[in-house]
Amino acid sequence: MTRTSHLDSRYSWARLGVTLLIALMLNVGMWSVIVVMPAVQAEFGIDRAEASIPYTFTMFGFALGNLLIGRAVDRFGVAWSMIGAAVLAALSYVLVALSGSVMAISGLHFFLGFGTAAGFGPLIADISLWFHRRRGLAVAIAASGNYLSGAIWPIVLSGLLASQGWRAVYLVLAVLIAVTVVPLSLLLRRRAPLETETEATAPHGVAARRGRAFSPTALQWLLGLAGIGCCVAMAMPQVHIVAFCVDLGYGPAVGAEMLSLMLLGGVASRLVSGLLADRLGGVVTLLLGSALQCLALFLYLPYDGLVPLYVISLIFGLSQGGIVPAYAVIVREYMPAREAGARVGFVMMATILGMALGGWMAGWIHDVSGSYQLAFVNGILWNLLNIAVMVVILRRGRGGSAAAVRMA
Repeated sequence: MTRTSHLDSRYSWARLGVTLLIALMLNVGMWSVIVVMPAVQAEFGIDRAEASIPYTFTMFGFALGNLLIGRAVDRFGVAWSMIGAAVLAALSYVLVALSGSVMAISGLHFFLGFGTAAGFGPLIADISLWFHRRRGLAVAIAASGNYLSGAIWPIVLSGLLASQGWRAVYLVLAVLIAVTVVPLSLLLRRRAPLETETEATAPHGVAARRGRAFSPTALQWLLGLAGIGCCVAMAMPQVHIVAFCVDLGYGPAVGAEMLSLMLLGGVASRLVSGLLADRLGGVVTLLLGSALQCLALFLYLPYDGLVPLYVISLIFGLSQGGIVPAYAVIVREYMPAREAGARVGFVMMATILGMALGGWMAGWIHDVSGSYQLAFVNGILWNLLNIAVMVVILRRGRGGSAAAVRMA
């Protein structure tokens, strides 16, 4: 095999299919905690901010897992990294289900989030090594596993949650993760040949021009700041839509449906954004998605009717789904392939920290103000920070992605 013959090959697409299945299963850990939040709050008699703490711990673990498992993928390959993460996630589900205090549940959710992280950034980094011309689309499809998981599992689990309780939900998930992710991961044992330095850092022959705008380290930190901003904003609807619907008297099942609709819209958005990234580059694609997300957040302020909330949730999903995958595309456009796992992992860690911070902040603002109105305003302000950072990157890197398109 030549150094680049594996790129965009038939095997690459088959590998992408397996990657999507693993992501669909493993990422449920990010969404199950949202679905059970009202049930946990009711069982322990705690307020909304306290009920959000397990989610916050999940996202802290998810953030660190993206970084450390990403590094493990660079060193040991994706297959064994996925297997270890799946075992950790399954064990965490069991221990949470057997726990009797909020403190124990919250702490164990850190490890659940850590294992779940393998299904996001590390998988995205790995699949990016197998594509070049369709890298944006491939990354978007792999990232869509996260949203598909959120769209499917809340509805699938809602019946079991209503009849058997949240602890039964976690025990079922432990079994499902173990029996699906481990055998699927064994299909990913083949490793991609590393690209040469020129190929990795100079897609379409324009990396030297891009490199003068920011060093890789400076760009990584800027992307991390942007990731925190966009995901604090993103967390408000995603994390609290179920609780929001409970407050309005619509019930958790309606909230789960809105979350699923939002995430299905996000899947469509990710696929379209992947196609755009292959033509416009990651920076422009990310900036467009962030601007649309900000506009969608404004729509939540004047409306709280049932039908408008369904419509707005879909609009929000269609607006923001492509943002996070665009970060991975930017990393692969600007940085070496041998550092893909660590660099993508760092930026994904920042986005997840933003989700964790945003989820907690929204709950705290709700408890202080008595509603989610100010929480939506808070999200909008953080979203504007993301837009400002991306405008700086676009202006300093002028000619980067656009030149790549012209020279392709």
